[in-house]
Formats: sequence, structure tokens, C-alpha cells
Amino acid sequence: MNERQYFRPASTHELSSIRGDAPTHHNAARLLTMLAKVLISGSSGPIGKATLSRLQKGGYAVTRLVRHASRQADEIQWDPMRAVDIASVTGFDAVIHLAGESIVGRWNDAKKAAIRESRVAGTRNLTEALAKASAKPRVVVCASAIGYYGDRGDELLREEAAPGRGFLAEVCEQLEAASLPAVNAGIRVVHLRIGLVLSPSGGALAAMKTPFKMGVGGRIGSGKQWWSWIDVRDLADAFVFAMENESVRGPVNAVSPNAVTNAQFTRALGKALSRPAIFPLPAFAARLALGEMANDLLLASERVEPARLVAAKFPFRYPELAASLRANLEN
Repeated sequence: MNERQYFRPASTHELSSIRGDAPTHHNAARLLTMLAKVLISGSSGPIGKATLSRLQKGGYAVTRLVRHASRQADEIQWDPMRAVDIASVTGFDAVIHLAGESIVGRWNDAKKAAIRESRVAGTRNLTEALAKASAKPRVVVCASAIGYYGDRGDELLREEAAPGRGFLAEVCEQLEAASLPAVNAGIRVVHLRIGLVLSPSGGALAAMKTPFKMGVGGRIGSGKQWWSWIDVRDLADAFVFAMENESVRGPVNAVSPNAVTNAQFTRALGKALSRPAIFPLPAFAARLALGEMANDLLLASERVEPARLVAAKFPFRYPELAASLRANLEN
């Protein structure tokens, strides 16, 4: 089947088999009129790979936006920093936008510019093309981050909370604003504000495992800062859930309903690895090693609640930290 063809609506019986281990958060009526063709950017990272797999298991015809020259029928080449060819993104039912420069690494001026522009310009260029398409998508789901809220201590942060201060807060606010062309064109837009992602295939957990396995892991800074986290399988489900549910729009906190402090997180990680968590990393040492990134990613306190996902009855598979750590560390 050519990727430009629509899948026929699947029967309820067929969907029960093709959706594999996906949670049963759908109803039959929505399944029988499911979106068919999905365009996804940023599918090569841990989050993108998990979301791509989730879409494919769900029976969707998925086409990927890629930076390299297209090598397969399901690839479309694009450059996030340039205007997007309108014809190439016409005719999709939904778009999931994940692309962006990695935030990991020392934040010098060049790195910060790449982080900002890859997200802001990339989102603007893509949504401008989608807004002008003759056959527009019904929904665009964009990856944002809880960095939007900045360092807020013990404040409980729901989606209506004001943006915070700092580099990541500015980038997230600008990224979300960059989707305005799609909103103005009548496309439903969702921004998933993603927390610390726990994945078996890289990311933060892989970096944190090493010192713990060596027996020198422990809290970072005071350990009192809140870490709002999410299992990568729940995050992939959340992208599809937001895409499929017409009542979901605007900012959506993509975090577990059970945020923990850094001290609680590191104790749980040490327990999962059968290692002690008694060697703290002082805040000054984190800043010395990682620079500004340490302030925004490790030392900032963001106690985030997934209020809109909970209200929409999203079924978390891994709401508890211990279970998520076990599932990720077994792989």
C-alpha cells in the first residue's frame, strides 16, 4: 500500500489485535473513525522511536519528516530552519512534532541558539506550511516541556500556571507561540509539556545509572527540588491519546501523577539498582560540571500535575516511580 493511501476503518475486532499492548482508553465509536495518516518529526530519538512504534502498533499509516535525503517511501526530507514545501505536508490527518536540538550538553551561546531556533523556527515553519495546505490536518501535537514553568519551589503547577523565568522557560513559551499559524487556520493544537522521561534506550536514566552502579550515587543539591517524571511508554501513549481525543487541546502536562523530590528519586533509583544513594552531588559541583544546564534541568524545582490528562481519564501504565524504574532497568 502506498503511504499516501488511507487505511480503511478497522473493525473493533481487528483493532483489539493490532493495538497490541496499547492501553484501552478508546471507545469503539472513536476507533471506527480513527485518524489514518500521521506525519511525525523527530522520530529518531528515544521519545520519537517509542511514539513511532506506538503509532505503528495502532494501525496508522505513518510518514516521517527526516533531515537526510529521503531513502524510503515513508520519508519526507525537510530542513526545520527553512520554509517547508507545502505540497509535501498536505493530506495528513494528524501531525506529531518532536524535532529539536538536544538540550543535553554544556549551554554555550551556540548550543543555546541551536536549542531555541530548532524548536521555535522549526515549529513556525512547519505550522505555517500546514496552515496553507489544501488538505489540512485535524490536529497537531507538539512536544514542549515542563521547563515552561521554571524553578517554582513547592508550588503545584497545573496547565494554567504562568510561565517561569530562565532559558528553558523562554524557549518553551516561544515554541508554543510559534504554532499560532496552525491555531489561526482552525487546526486543533496540543502542546505536551514533557517532564523527565524514563526510558530504557538512553536519555536521563542512562546517564544517572553509571554513578549509582559505581556506588557513588546520591541526591543532587539539596534534594528538595521536585522532579516531575514520566515513563516513555506513557509518554508515547499520551501523544496518541492527545491526537485521537478531540476534547484535548492547548497545553497538557505530560508527567506522572506522582511527582517526587530529587532525594526520593535518587533513593528509589539506588534501591532499584541495589546500590547506596549516600554520596550527594553539591549544587556548586553540578554547576561547575554542567554550567547553566544544571540550573534548569537538575536543580530547578517543578512540581507539575497532569491535570488535563487526569480529567480526560488517560490511563497511566506506570504512575509509580518504582514500577517504572524496574521496567526500564530490566531492559
